[in-house]
Amino acid sequence: MDFEPWWLIIVPVLFALGWVAARVDIRQMLSETKALPKSYFKGLNFLLNEEPDRAIDAFIEVAKLDPETTELHFALGNLFRRRGEMERAIRVHKSLLARADLPQSDREMAQHELAQDFLKAGMLDRAEAAFTNVLQTRYAVPAIKALIRIYESGHEWHNAIDAVQKLNAMANENVPQLAHYQCELALSALSGSDPDVVAAREYLDLAAASATIEKLNDHNKGTLARIAIMRAELAKKEGNPEKQCEHLMSVLESAPEYASLIADDLLHCYENDGNLQGGLDILKKHYFNYPSLDVFSVIIKGYRKHNNYQEAYNFIHKALSSHPTLLGLDRAIESELNDQNRATVDVPGIPYADLDLMRTIISRHAHRLDKYSCNNCGFEARHYYWQCPGCNGWDTYKPRRIEEFQ
Repeated sequence: MDFEPWWLIIVPVLFALGWVAARVDIRQMLSETKALPKSYFKGLNFLLNEEPDRAIDAFIEVAKLDPETTELHFALGNLFRRRGEMERAIRVHKSLLARADLPQSDREMAQHELAQDFLKAGMLDRAEAAFTNVLQTRYAVPAIKALIRIYESGHEWHNAIDAVQKLNAMANENVPQLAHYQCELALSALSGSDPDVVAAREYLDLAAASATIEKLNDHNKGTLARIAIMRAELAKKEGNPEKQCEHLMSVLESAPEYASLIADDLLHCYENDGNLQGGLDILKKHYFNYPSLDVFSVIIKGYRKHNNYQEAYNFIHKALSSHPTLLGLDRAIESELNDQNRATVDVPGIPYADLDLMRTIISRHAHRLDKYSCNNCGFEARHYYWQCPGCNGWDTYKPRRIEEFQ
């Protein structure tokens, strides 16, 4: 490549321009740095060293020196909320909203932050009003989701359903628990001395329609199981045992893991129809495919209730041999002890006192395993819940005790 003479001019010029630009940037950066109070850098240093208390004190000092630093106020508000100092967080965000010169975008952000403060502080009425105020802003989607949580916690199912419909319109986002809201309304319609079966049926139809929108998975199976269980309860109140049995049987087919929730009612249906043995045969077959402590207990009680002790013993022996659990053994011994007309089966008997002692020892160890556990937060409960009392998640409990997963 040939050497061009004009290179001798252009190269030094470009170098000089770069040097000037760098000097200007450095001077501007230094001037901006000098304008920042020392407390600002102290606060950053405390944050890096994971000392939030001292960082907050430093940032408060900066905010006092320069009250127009909106970003710093937002940072302070978030720090206060994370630490649970809700009064201070609320005060920071209210002070921002009180400024007449606050840009609209910052005002919307401050309103949303204040709504979150109210929600975390448990001030649900004020949180609802605050989130409603930002429904026409860029925070509409997170605001409507927060409103859904608020309505859930207050059992305001109609409002929760309306909020879900608004969310679907905004973001085309399905909410799986919508079917549960409609089930809760059906439950309310069926409760009391004068149940409204017409309204309950309408709510359950809506719940079924909502559930079919979601893909068929474990979560959805639980929802479908609940709808079938409630349809069975509705049929029972209407005096229609055939329909009741049909809905209960559908649970065994569509959501077999949830047999523990319907086994007792299903057996009663067969017993009332004069076919107890048929019900026991169905539950026994289901148990060996999907073992469940509650189904195990229902089968034992069914046999013992009609003095069929030998069949009860045979089932216990086979069930515990294939699926040995402390809870199963505990239930079997409990059933034996509770039987006032205890008969002798063709196996060596155990004295009643020894059996009672054995059950006491086993129960002491089995008691801690006789719980349901939430898949989300690990909250343990003695009773089955469709909504976890700990994290408020829906369908997060499996209808099996802790030991049954071990």
